[in-house]
Amino acid sequence: MIEQLFDPKLVSQLLVTIGDVSEVTGIPQRKLRYWEEKGIIISSCQKEGGTRKFDYLNIKKILLIKELLDEGFTLESSVKKVEERIKKLEDAFKKIKEKTQIN
Repeated sequence: MIEQLFDPKLVSQLLVTIGDVSEVTGIPQRKLRYWEEKGIIISSCQKEGGTRKFDYLNIKKILLIKELLDEGFTLESSVKKVEERIKKLEDAFKKIKEKTQIN
């Protein structure tokens, strides 16, 4: 069942416009642009003034930050917690990858 919820190929190709991210998350585009200006999230914008598009990792960050904000955390502490979570996940997946390559 989990396999149905996660499609690695789709996730690797997923790019969603800022409007779609705003609609799905309930976070205004203006706030998303602010977060981008602060370096909290990163869009892939093909050219200056082009449409902002966000990948899976940035969408996940947005959702996690929103969850923490809804729980009463400040933006700064929310970002810090999310970055720590992502770092732990990256480290865990790196160790798993190393283990599976050794065997």
